[in-house]
Amino acid sequence: MKTLSPEFAAHLAIGATTLATCWKATRGDGTVLGFTDHDADIVFDGVTYLADSGPEASEATTGPGLAVGGSEIVGALNDLVLSAEPLSATDLAAGLWDRARIEVWRVNWADPAERLLMRVAEIGEVTRADGAFRAELRSLAQGLEEVRGRVFSHVCDADLGDARCGVDVEAAAFRGIGVVSGVLEPRRIVVAGLDGFAEDFFARGLLRWTSGANEGQAMEVVAHAIGSDGAVFSLWLAPSAAIAAGDGFTVTAGCDKRAGTCRVKFANLANFRGFPHMPGNDFALSYPSRDTGVNDGGVLVD
Repeated sequence: MKTLSPEFAAHLAIGATTLATCWKATRGDGTVLGFTDHDADIVFDGVTYLADSGPEASEATTGPGLAVGGSEIVGALNDLVLSAEPLSATDLAAGLWDRARIEVWRVNWADPAERLLMRVAEIGEVTRADGAFRAELRSLAQGLEEVRGRVFSHVCDADLGDARCGVDVEAAAFRGIGVVSGVLEPRRIVVAGLDGFAEDFFARGLLRWTSGANEGQAMEVVAHAIGSDGAVFSLWLAPSAAIAAGDGFTVTAGCDKRAGTCRVKFANLANFRGFPHMPGNDFALSYPSRDTGVNDGGVLVD
């Protein structure tokens, strides 16, 4: 149940209101941005909520119990990232808005001290098309659907290089420095400087751009092949800016999280965090067969 201040309640009771919706967005990097559907900027709690900044929200939905509710926010994009247009396609593609915290406020724009926090959500799936974006706002109940703790599985549940894994991915044996020598497709590139590494060594690895239009961004390598002109990388996603010949990067080894890979590729089986000998579905569903007196070769035995 939401509690209104006496002043805000009195304002709502008069019928002719001066209300606007404000969205406060807090990104994972600590950047705080404010937007409003009002025709003039609104300021409260040290945040300026920009007018004419583009976003519009759909009606919020909710389900019974702790079901995840949500809504959508839709707006235009501007890659210039001017002070009055802080929302850019580049930031969205770079993942800066992933799981950003969104506070939705109902505000009396004539007196912003009269306001009410309607809900808190996180940005979920974001789609972009024709210079506009559409972002899903998910209620905080989504956290109840996330896996917590360990999961019994044949494969490792640690991330390569983390404290539980223990592999030093920055070691020379697991890290390469390269440069783009050709672009085959937006997500498929030919690279030089990695001749000492076998095919598939960097599959599922992490590539981080050190120069070029995408400097500072990181993305996953889906496949690592050896071609006639050098190594060929297929990336999981196309970067926000076009890749060009000469762009530099570092890339770390990938891991398919299987026990054999942990033992052979990383010599780290002692830290393997999976259960490779756990019985599978075939074992669980198996049952003893009746002795028919016939062995596997079809020969009658005593």
